[in-house]
Amino acid sequence: MTTTCSPAKALAAVIAIMLAGSLVGCDAAANAYEIIEAAPGAAADEPAAVGDAANALVQLESIPVKGRAPKTGYTREEFGPAWADVDRNGCDTRNDVLARDLTNETFKQGTNNCVVMTGTLADKYTGTTITFTRGQDTSSDVQIDHIVALSDAWQKGAQQLSDDQRKELANDPLNLMAADGPTNGAKGDKDAATWLPPNKTFRCEYVARQTAVKAKYRLWVTQAEHDAIVSLLEGCK
Repeated sequence: MTTTCSPAKALAAVIAIMLAGSLVGCDAAANAYEIIEAAPGAAADEPAAVGDAANALVQLESIPVKGRAPKTGYTREEFGPAWADVDRNGCDTRNDVLARDLTNETFKQGTNNCVVMTGTLADKYTGTTITFTRGQDTSSDVQIDHIVALSDAWQKGAQQLSDDQRKELANDPLNLMAADGPTNGAKGDKDAATWLPPNKTFRCEYVARQTAVKAKYRLWVTQAEHDAIVSLLEGCK
């Protein structure tokens, strides 16, 4: 009989292999996510599962702890054009994430179900429900947040990534989520030591996602950030 495992269990197995020394460094992170994304039952248009709090704590210990580098040289353009069509499906990343995260969405005619016009967001940052309507004065009500802010990534290792790697980071579904616009604005480029979602029930998943992204792209964390994540995840078990 053939057995299958969940993405979370797949991650746990991969981490065990990593700890055993079979995989190291960036190859471990890359291979881990390849296995998760290929796990039976994992939807192709959803972020890769990041496992439970215990797995996230193990993963966090593989991430270097360093001081924050200067922000010198940072611009949004260092991560490629905003909302590129990196998966070449005919839709830019913003619309891909809106289509993934909203429900009851409608699309602009003639765009092959690409440009999202309306929808409903169950916002994870605030725990509220937001009605999205595309328009000059309303589109910003729902924004696409980088779970690990690009400026934060720049100051913690992304300067050493290639242009293509930074573009991938900026458009990676694992690092993206539709969110309440004002709350996203309040977050800015803060890390887990200085900002957490107002919705406490989402905080475990939030810092686990940040940990997964930083491991995947070989970024680092500050000591304060590391300690804040550990403190939070230890309460999530």
